[in-house]
Amino acid sequence: MQFKVKAARSGLGVLNLDIDAASIEEAKKQVQQSGYSVLAIRSNDTLIKLPTLFSSRFSLSLFSQELLALMDAGLPQVEALETILASNEVQDNSIGNEWKKNNKKLVQGIIDQLYEGKSLSKALESFPKEFNPLYVAMIRASEKTGNITESLTRYIAYQTQIDTIRKKVISSSIYPVVLILAGLLVTLFLMLYVVPKFSQIYKDMGHNLPFFSQMFMFFGEFLGNHRLYVWMFLGTLFFGVFYAVGDSKVRQKVLDQFKKIPSIGNRIHIYQLARFYRTFGMLLKGGVPLVSALEMVSGLLQEDLKDKLSKAKEAINEGKPVSVSLDAHGLTTPIATRLLRVGERTGKLDEMADRIANIYDDDMARWIDWFTKLFEPLLMCFIGLLIGLIVVSMYFPIFELAGSIQ
Repeated sequence: MQFKVKAARSGLGVLNLDIDAASIEEAKKQVQQSGYSVLAIRSNDTLIKLPTLFSSRFSLSLFSQELLALMDAGLPQVEALETILASNEVQDNSIGNEWKKNNKKLVQGIIDQLYEGKSLSKALESFPKEFNPLYVAMIRASEKTGNITESLTRYIAYQTQIDTIRKKVISSSIYPVVLILAGLLVTLFLMLYVVPKFSQIYKDMGHNLPFFSQMFMFFGEFLGNHRLYVWMFLGTLFFGVFYAVGDSKVRQKVLDQFKKIPSIGNRIHIYQLARFYRTFGMLLKGGVPLVSALEMVSGLLQEDLKDKLSKAKEAINEGKPVSVSLDAHGLTTPIATRLLRVGERTGKLDEMADRIANIYDDDMARWIDWFTKLFEPLLMCFIGLLIGLIVVSMYFPIFELAGSIQ
C-alpha cells in the first residue's frame, strides 16, 4: 500500500515522500525512523496506475550490484558512486535506460552528503522512498565492522531469492489467466453473436424446442437484443475489477477469503514465514541486533502474523528463547523450531533462519508445480464443457429434427 507523506527535517526543509507500507502507522514509523517529522499523510492507492513499458523507477538491486562490483574492484564509496553517476549520464539517451533524471539526482544527493562527512547509511536514510529501513539498517551495521561489500552481497542474494519465488508464482499464473481469457472471449462470442442467430432461425421455423434449449435460446436472444447494455455491463465490470485489484483493502479482503481455504491458506502462511525468516536471517548476518531485526521484519507481514510477532517479541524481551517464543505464537513449524534450537545452541541463528527460509521456498516451489499441473487440466476441462454445452444446446434441435425426418 502506498502513502504520500509530507515530512520535514532539519537542513532539508519540507519534502513530499512516497512510502510503501502495510498501514498508516507503519508508514509513519518508516518516516520517523529516517529522522523526519510527519506533517501530513494520506493513502495513494485510490488512483489506478497503469504500468509503463519503460519504467524510470529506481532499482535498488541494480544499484547494489553496480556499487558492489565497483567496491570489489577497489574503489572507495564516493568514487564508486561517481562512477555509477558518470556511466549512466553517458547512457541517458539509450533505449530502455533504467536511470532517468530523478535517479541521477538521487545518486548525486548521496555523493553530496558523503562529501559533507556523513556516513553512507546516513546518506541513504535521507531517501526513504528508495532505500527501505531494512537496507539502511544493514548498511549501518556493516559500517561498524567495515565490511559493506559483504552486506551488499547478502542483500543481492536475499533479493534474488525473494524474486525467484515471486517469479515462480507469476509464471505459473500466466497460462491459466490466458486460458480463462480465451474461454471467456469464445463464450461471449457464442452468446452475443452465434446463439442469437440460431434463436432467430428456430423462431422462424416454429419448431418446438426441448425445454433446456428453449431457455438457452431465449437467453441468447435476450442478450442479442440488448447487446449494447451487455457491453456496458461488461465494461463496468472490467473497470470495477481493475480498480479493485489496485485497492489494497479489497486485495486484503480477497486474501482473507483465500486463507479460509485450508490448503491455500496454509500455503499463504508458509509464504509469509519464508519472507520473515529470509529477511530475519539477512539482518542478523548483517549485524543488526535480534530484537531490532524482529521489529524491522514485522512490516513485511500481514496483520495477523504481525500481532503474533509482537507478542513473541515481548516474550523474547522477557528472556525466553527465540525458538520457544516464535513456536508459542504460531510463527514456526516443527522442523523450523528444531533448527532454531540448533541455532541458539551453536550461536548460528542467522544461518538457521536462512536454512528455514530455503526449506519453505522449496516447499512452496513444489506445491506451485503440483497445483499448476492439477489446476490447468481441470480448467481446460471446465472451459471445454462450458463451450461444448453451448454448442450442443444450439445443435440439439437440429439433431432432433433430423431424427424425426428419418
